[in-house]
Amino acid sequence: MGIGTMMCLSLGIIFLIMAIVFTILQEKAAVLVSGFNSYSKEERLKFDTKRLSRDHRNMFLIWALIMGIGTLVCMFIDEQCVYIAMLVWLVFFFKEVKLDQEKAFGKYRR
Repeated sequence: MGIGTMMCLSLGIIFLIMAIVFTILQEKAAVLVSGFNSYSKEERLKFDTKRLSRDHRNMFLIWALIMGIGTLVCMFIDEQCVYIAMLVWLVFFFKEVKLDQEKAFGKYRR
């Protein structure tokens, strides 16, 4: 196993663990979301934390799937395919990441 395969595998495992954490903790996992934990407890009550946690769980599952497929492709086709897996992951990552809190959490307001 090469370094690209190990990198995809390790990231896939990390993302899968995060998805499991969000699945187990459900609504309570919302405080793990970067930026959301900076809101006061009163402000957090104005948001749908169940939907926020579910969306982040799904996001981590998609990322784990991308890295899992990247691991398999690196193992059986070519080690250089790690760059493709990372590029696909970066597209999904930047699609989800917002720098403005209102843009990031606006759709979760009640």
